[in-house]
Amino acid sequence: PIEPLNALGNLGLGESGLTLLSYLRARLFPYPVEENFEQWVSNRFGRRLFRMFFKTYTEKVWGIPCEMIHAEWAAQRIKGLSLVSALLDTFVRSNNVKSLIHEFYYPRLGPGMMWERFRQVIEQGGGQVRTNTEGVRLNRDGNRITSVETQGRGEHLAQAAEQLISTIPLSDLIVRIRPLPPDEVVQAARVLHYRAFIIVELILSREHVFPDQWIYVHSPEARVGRIQNFKNWSAAMVPDSRKTSLGMEFFCDEGDDLWRMTDVALIAHAVRELELLGFANADDVEDGVVLRQTKAYPVYDPGYREQLQVIRRYLDSIENLQTLGRNGMHRYNNQDHSMLTGILAARNILGEKNDLWNVNTERSYYEEFVVESGEMPD
Repeated sequence: PIEPLNALGNLGLGESGLTLLSYLRARLFPYPVEENFEQWVSNRFGRRLFRMFFKTYTEKVWGIPCEMIHAEWAAQRIKGLSLVSALLDTFVRSNNVKSLIHEFYYPRLGPGMMWERFRQVIEQGGGQVRTNTEGVRLNRDGNRITSVETQGRGEHLAQAAEQLISTIPLSDLIVRIRPLPPDEVVQAARVLHYRAFIIVELILSREHVFPDQWIYVHSPEARVGRIQNFKNWSAAMVPDSRKTSLGMEFFCDEGDDLWRMTDVALIAHAVRELELLGFANADDVEDGVVLRQTKAYPVYDPGYREQLQVIRRYLDSIENLQTLGRNGMHRYNNQDHSMLTGILAARNILGEKNDLWNVNTERSYYEEFVVESGEMPD
């Protein structure tokens, strides 16, 4: 979260005064219509803070100018946040604004522990989890998916489908349905955009590097967007307490110059940027490994909403198919929202009528779901 007193103190008195004037001007003369991310943030923080804290990082993530990012992204991701709410949170920490939450639980060995337990529970109940297996075709008869064909581990299998839940990208899902959906639906799926993600893990021979769990890098001279310090999430993440593990996170498009770099070149590039930013010396780095993820972030570019509506209308016509999660809904949800759509989808199979698309819209937060229902979801 933004720490206003720390930020304003480091800016200095003169820059802080200009920032305040910029905020007051935004309050007196706001953009009358908030169509894009730049307008949405500027109305709540002023243009000076927008350029300082929001513009560069956001454009690193999405690879497009802020004026081309739909305002809906900001309204969803930093809902309720403004300069006033951030300042108030400095003195009275209420956790009412999700972007200002200061404490939360973290699995001892990382979030993967949740999914290991998830698999264990499914198998204990008689179910199967097939990894390294790709769903290559969904066979449709009228308004129902009748079977799913998978490919993996040297096998091509077809399995009858009574109910189907999909979390794969909508652009992949639509083109795997046979017979193919109408042309307008296929075309809408093909024009949805995504950003890819690369994390370069570096092992440093230093016990301490910086005190934070992660740092967002706004500096335009560095391509890294965020640096995670896994030891500060949980000491158990780094078995040798004399060392530190840093994750250098890069956002890119599949096939661009960053994506095409070899692992060796990416590690060398990450080390140079770590040194450029002043966090460590190249000699501190003992080892590194590269992990790549395609379609990591669904992009809220101009026109995406219209394409998504076309796809949703078609999906709503399939009686036994539910899509959920970030890619299954082309929505930049947090992990808790994605998990909640999964819980509600399971309840739908048992007979409930939950609208998954209402999760994380307006006031539909996971925390409020718990409070309003009076129970913790199973």
